[in-house]
Amino acid sequence: MSNFPSHNTIISVFWFRRDLRLDDNQGLAKAMESGLPVLPIFIFDTNIIDELQEDDPRITFIYESLNKIHEELRSRNSAIHIYKGDPLLIWKELVENYQISSVFVNKDYEPYAISRDKEIENFLSGQGIPLYSYKDQVIFEELEILKKDGNPYTVFTPYKKKWLEHFQKEGELQIPKITKGEFVSSEAFFPEIQALGFRRSRIRVTPYDLSVIKDYPLKRDIPAANATSHVSPHLRFGTIGIRTLIQSLKPSDEIYLSELIWREFFMQILFNFPHVELENFSPKYNWIEWRQNEADFNRWCKGETGYPMVDAGMRQLNVSGTMHNRVRMITAGFLCKHLLIDWRWGEAYFAEKLLDYELSSNNGNWQWAAGTGCDAAPYFRVFNPTTQMNKFDKNCDYIRKWVHEYGTSDYPPPMVDHSFARERAIDTYKKGIRISLQN
Repeated sequence: MSNFPSHNTIISVFWFRRDLRLDDNQGLAKAMESGLPVLPIFIFDTNIIDELQEDDPRITFIYESLNKIHEELRSRNSAIHIYKGDPLLIWKELVENYQISSVFVNKDYEPYAISRDKEIENFLSGQGIPLYSYKDQVIFEELEILKKDGNPYTVFTPYKKKWLEHFQKEGELQIPKITKGEFVSSEAFFPEIQALGFRRSRIRVTPYDLSVIKDYPLKRDIPAANATSHVSPHLRFGTIGIRTLIQSLKPSDEIYLSELIWREFFMQILFNFPHVELENFSPKYNWIEWRQNEADFNRWCKGETGYPMVDAGMRQLNVSGTMHNRVRMITAGFLCKHLLIDWRWGEAYFAEKLLDYELSSNNGNWQWAAGTGCDAAPYFRVFNPTTQMNKFDKNCDYIRKWVHEYGTSDYPPPMVDHSFARERAIDTYKKGIRISLQN
């Protein structure tokens, strides 16, 4: 999709990606300090979105977030310019239509984004245009928290300890602000969502609520409590900055902060060990003989396993695009251990459905549940979904909200016996490990 009004002024360009906000935006603040008018752009990358449904709720959320930015820019006599297509082709058109002095972005650490940005950087360099990239979506990036020998951490607890040490040394967080510069004057229109080839989703992203964080330690494992901050999709797409979020925390919020550190831990794992995107982190699990039963997988996807906590979680996911964190662990563990279905099947399903889908966290948590990742739950730990239900939803409030036929003759019996499944999983993992030692 083209949107190239004539412009003869030498400009800088800021490319929005996972940072859909004007405030607390490192790359944008740097662009505004360039001394040139800044053209703000966003590209709907067809290499990504062509794999999504037209009414994918994440597309709707991105679109609405961009519209908010557009309205803010209108008060500055400017506009965000929206494009759709292959990013390299879009950049070739931009270079033809504008006199671009420099390009500013915030770093993205996922494998596709790294290769895409390198391709764009090489193209721009060939045109004599530098691309400047900045750390923005994390406090510490891939090579900042390392062991004494210079290698990356693969166990969370020592990583967290070192992260906190660095954080305390850094002192007060610096929130980047737009204090100078100007945007390119523009009256560019903001396209209708249908013109971009999308349809609005009925599933909406809930606004975040940081006031609930104070109760996080007491309620974080109770799915019926609705005590989540709903901040995860906002972090994923950058409608809130990580510095702003952490600055809002109190010293008593260390458990919540720990979850944010987990996010950065998995990001640096993906960067430093990119094979985890498609393979087990630990190769000794490469010989696990997964059952790969499609009928069983489909029952899991639909929330028809006969285990109420699993079914409630999957139905919540299918209807709302969200799932409580404790329940994510239960449903993932059930698929891998009870049904012996490869974690990659479950990871792909979550990637399709989750509003807050982020490759590094999704991959890291699925490999944790499967026991195949770094710092994973040991393979012989097989959570009992019934015990989990009795512990975290003893009044069945969460279950009854999502599994309406629970307690009636319409609700199916468990599709597999827990004790049998537990023994089968442990034996299968042991066998796989034995084979790996022989190879």
